Amino acid sequence: MNIIIIEDEKPAARLLQRKVEKLGLQVNQMLHSVEESLSWFQNNAHPDLIFLDIQLSDGLSFEIFEQLDIKSAVIFTTAYDEYALRAFKLNSIDYLLKPIDEEDLEEAIDKFKLRTANKPVNLDFEAIKKMLVNPVEREYKTRFSVKIGHQIKVIQIEEIECFFSENKGTYIHTNDNRDYLLDITMEQLENEINPKEFFRINRKFIVPLNSIKEIQMHTNSRLKIILPSYKSDEVIVAREKVNDFKNWIG
Repeated sequence: MNIIIIEDEKPAARLLQRKVEKLGLQVNQMLHSVEESLSWFQNNAHPDLIFLDIQLSDGLSFEIFEQLDIKSAVIFTTAYDEYALRAFKLNSIDYLLKPIDEEDLEEAIDKFKLRTANKPVNLDFEAIKKMLVNPVEREYKTRFSVKIGHQIKVIQIEEIECFFSENKGTYIHTNDNRDYLLDITMEQLENEINPKEFFRINRKFIVPLNSIKEIQMHTNSRLKIILPSYKSDEVIVAREKVNDFKNWIG
């Protein structure tokens, strides 16, 4: 299988390369701009699969497909949220949200193998481009309802100190140092809260910006988050998410 990565940032490209090759596949080429990609495609056989970042240093990666007839399968790697990517679903395109999770990567590659075996690739890039340039305004959850015995309690979003998972359950930890079980997975939760206000720092924790009391350097190039009341476990930013986290906090 011939695979290339088109990614704006070289460190991100190398990280994705390591994750792909960890799955036993070989990345044959890494490109970082529209201009570089156009030159490469004009002089090389087109790959079976492209991992494609949307925003490159010299423009949107869609410009490559507007100028050349490329029939490769595409898995997008992007920081756009899932709601903005609804056009991708309509066009049967796989995508990975940054920072890229290794299990999600493996699942996307498996889907690619099943969907594209001996089938031509037909992608409507113009529809996707319009969807991203003119996204519909997204409404995120501003409160959650939780069951407490025979009662239902409403928790406002500003009352939440963090979300965490434990024993396959998803919990809210509130500013008054209480925990409440939600009937939802962490993955579903990520799609319902504003990514400008909340960040999933690792598999266990999602933290809001306004609850971060302190950020400390931690082992293995990670970061430790100090929250006002949550003390049950260390709140650590995973190493592969540190750069995105720093960009998120500004």
